[in-house]
Amino acid sequence: MRDFRDYKKRGLSASDDGRGILASATGSPGTLIHTALASVAANEWDELTLWAVNNSGAAITLTLEWGGTAAADLIAVSVPAGVGLVTVIDGLVLHNGKEIRAYAGIADVLVVHGSIQRYEQSL
Repeated sequence: MRDFRDYKKRGLSASDDGRGILASATGSPGTLIHTALASVAANEWDELTLWAVNNSGAAITLTLEWGGTAAADLIAVSVPAGVGLVTVIDGLVLHNGKEIRAYAGIADVLVVHGSIQRYEQSL
């Protein structure tokens, strides 16, 4: 049975002190956003929520590489301009040290923010 000690809220591993991460890449491999918990245990994972801000004047597509670069690993979201934080991921999980990377249709205009709910067995 889980208890509150199994859950820890964290920032993105590639973030500098909780700040947003600029999606500089325009193709694969994308800019590193987060590296998930290294555990392979089925009951230990990172649950992520990600937001994006578009600092350009037009909608831009953000592509997330969710643990890999195969077609099944790609999540593409159109991020409108001028609306503030847009939820792009809400509660997807990842573990086993997999990486989340991001690239955009235009470099250096999308900023990715996020938080992680890390579940790991307490001793």
